[in-house]
Amino acid sequence: MDAQLLDILCCPLTRSKLRLEGEELVAEKPEGAGLRYPIRQGIPILLVDEAKLPPGVANLEEFKRKYADQIPA
Repeated sequence: MDAQLLDILCCPLTRSKLRLEGEELVAEKPEGAGLRYPIRQGIPILLVDEAKLPPGVANLEEFKRKYADQIPA
């Protein structure tokens, strides 16, 4: 992934920076519990519905409730 592109991308939900981990982009916030977005055929898929949730979070609504203080309005 191009470093310049990575510098401008952010999590569409938390608006935090993303870091590259293998074939995924991982949101830096909430720390240790960021959403993981897939990269398919070199294209980042920044759709919240496509993101992997952190361990211990059953669904997106639970994630939003649990980390409401870290999600911009």
